[in-house]
Amino acid sequence: MILLTRKAEFSASHYYWNEAWSAEENARVFGKCANRNGHGHNYTLEVTVAGEPDPVTGFVVDLKRLKETMEREVLAAYDHRHLNLEVPEFRTAIPTTENIAVAVWRRLEGKIEGAKLYRVRVYEMADLFAEYAGE
Repeated sequence: MILLTRKAEFSASHYYWNEAWSAEENARVFGKCANRNGHGHNYTLEVTVAGEPDPVTGFVVDLKRLKETMEREVLAAYDHRHLNLEVPEFRTAIPTTENIAVAVWRRLEGKIEGAKLYRVRVYEMADLFAEYAGE
């Protein structure tokens, strides 16, 4: 089995807010991130697929097609967007790095021809990332 990883970047804004809590509780737990005006990040997304190389092409997956799938399914929806306000899955889920990784997995699962989705990694900054490898 070969693991193949494609990297992409996107920028998005968000805030952390739990509707079940008071404004005071949100501020206590999430601090500055509870500001409903939001704040932005530059994210790095890594999508890893697994499979066997095709005996004719040598590809596990055509990297151009993987890039197109990532752009269509994730980047078009997330890049330069306010995640809470513009992306359906974050109308009810707090757009933490962890939840973004799970949401990206769900957007990509079953849509990568010829390979199995193996891992999704989302970096919010150089020293923080969340990784999701399915359920």
